[in-house]
Amino acid sequence: MSDAVEAVHAGVLSALAGLAGEISTTDDGSLSFVNEGCVWSVRVVELAAGLEMVSMTCVLAWDVQLDEGLRGRTDEARRLVQFGSVELVDRGEQADLLLQYVFPAGGLAPAALTTMLLLILGGAADARELALG
Repeated sequence: MSDAVEAVHAGVLSALAGLAGEISTTDDGSLSFVNEGCVWSVRVVELAAGLEMVSMTCVLAWDVQLDEGLRGRTDEARRLVQFGSVELVDRGEQADLLLQYVFPAGGLAPAALTTMLLLILGGAADARELALG
């Protein structure tokens, strides 16, 4: 991990410590936690020198009965989230709902990073509630 990635990773971990519950770190440096029923995985990657990105993936729900109601609620959840994308993974009669955010975080002040994470976590909880009805 480069120094820049380590700095962003430390900032994300510090910000999440005040927002999420127990946070686990994997061998590759990924963070995982559960917040308001949403399961999260967070990675910091360097796409190019000076371009450190935070990638956040959330499982809003899995093994949900797939029907037109779920499709409609998923469309509403897509409109609700800021900056991210909600995906409905069609698995026949059931589906999984995923939420993905990717944003540049290098150079963000701690308060700005915390605000961004707070918006993302709050949006996920709202999207999950809406999608599940």
